[in-house]
Amino acid sequence: MTKSTRSPDAARAERGDQADIQAVSRVSQILSLFDPATPEVTASEVAERLSLNRTTAYRYCTSLVAAGLLERSPEGGYVPGGLLLQLGAFAIGRRRVVNLAPRHMQALSRATQTSVVLSLWGLTGPVVSRVEENVSTVVIVSVRVGSHLPLDTAQSKIFLAYHVDQLSMERLTANLPGPARDELRADVERVRAVGHCSAMSTPGVVAVAAPVFDEYGICATIAIVGPDNTLSMSDEAPELRVVVDTARELTRELGGHYRPDDLDQRAV
Repeated sequence: MTKSTRSPDAARAERGDQADIQAVSRVSQILSLFDPATPEVTASEVAERLSLNRTTAYRYCTSLVAAGLLERSPEGGYVPGGLLLQLGAFAIGRRRVVNLAPRHMQALSRATQTSVVLSLWGLTGPVVSRVEENVSTVVIVSVRVGSHLPLDTAQSKIFLAYHVDQLSMERLTANLPGPARDELRADVERVRAVGHCSAMSTPGVVAVAAPVFDEYGICATIAIVGPDNTLSMSDEAPELRVVVDTARELTRELGGHYRPDDLDQRAV
């Protein structure tokens, strides 16, 4: 039997490192609870949703308030704090696509008579970062900025197809039940084959999306959304070509390479 030569100080340091990593992971989980549908949480809700005891949840929330990442609301709950808002605004501001996209989105909205959605990749899926609504139509499909889109949306399937970290994408889909996972992976393969995606993840609402690339790879998706009685999911739909052309033009402005163009070139 070999006796360990590790000193007690080294063992304590290793345990401390593991505790720090666990604390950072827990903070990330707490901050991930916030979305447009959940603008405020209580310590009890944090405890319930993360399987913590209430004392631990309260201690984390209190520490995050002290750090400026959360603030106490008048109702006694917790909302995103000033530092979190500042960092979020800074992170979004650094994405050139957010600055270049608005005029393209406005033109696309006018041309298709639909709402246009720009999404960036968040922690585990696309996050709606900008929306242009076409107020001239009778029916407007509204999408809230900050919404986290599920994996069965057109935007998610495009990110799954083109994201540079395909190992992480595989891990995301691996958590799904067997039939849903197989169906999603088949849809992602089709996106790689055709270069775009149309889907109806919300009953009655169609999204037609295309990828946007910068010099590092996919940086966003641009999509039009509308009622299924006015917006088709067909590959022959005229709106699809306008979406793809918009994504290509935005990609060129960003200095990126529009990978689906390779498909067009091989088909010639």
